[in-house]
Amino acid sequence: MDIRGFTVGPVQENTYLLRRDAEATSGVLVDPGDEAERLLGTLSELGVTLDAILLTHTHFDHVGAVAPVATATGVPVYCPELEVDRLANIMEHVRWEGIGPFDSWDAEETVAGGEHLHLAGFHIDVLFTPGHSPGHVTYAFAPDPAHPEIPTVLAAGDVLFQNSIGRTDLPGGDHATLLASIAGLLERFEPETVVLPGHMGTTTLGAERASNPFLQDLPAAS
Repeated sequence: MDIRGFTVGPVQENTYLLRRDAEATSGVLVDPGDEAERLLGTLSELGVTLDAILLTHTHFDHVGAVAPVATATGVPVYCPELEVDRLANIMEHVRWEGIGPFDSWDAEETVAGGEHLHLAGFHIDVLFTPGHSPGHVTYAFAPDPAHPEIPTVLAAGDVLFQNSIGRTDLPGGDHATLLASIAGLLERFEPETVVLPGHMGTTTLGAERASNPFLQDLPAAS
């Protein structure tokens, strides 16, 4: 798997381009938060055509570049169904001076958790992981059967970070719900599962279960 991360925008959000391998000419873009020209330039340089834009949630820092990238590429945007209104009315939900303006977008596809997507050669499970935001989802990229040694990769948005977790003080956030979502990921996936977080560096479920102070009170996996 070829994974390219781009830290973009005023709050240093992570956008990801995922391909089956470094030679693949198709891919998916997760959470294009800002700097659309940079993202589109990389696609052009690599000769990559997108199959889809996948959104974990619709806070402004994760969707600020959706409209220009979707317009330029013509690909469908997959949005959590509970958050399509926020994507369609972005600036109504931006309360901070100097942020934006961003163009809104009407999502072509919605996801709620439980879907199985087949995009850019990937098998992707959509998992409902609320707590940071009401409709937040995580995208689980299954290993290539030809390379079982490669672990599952989770595009986890703002659920879990290196030694931290997503904030829950924004509208629709709930701390207990977020911990339950994280517990569900820990129960379902192996410790070596790679986590691509919306902020900070890449980590694994095992590393966070062992050392993340916010997870120490979670019950041990059965």
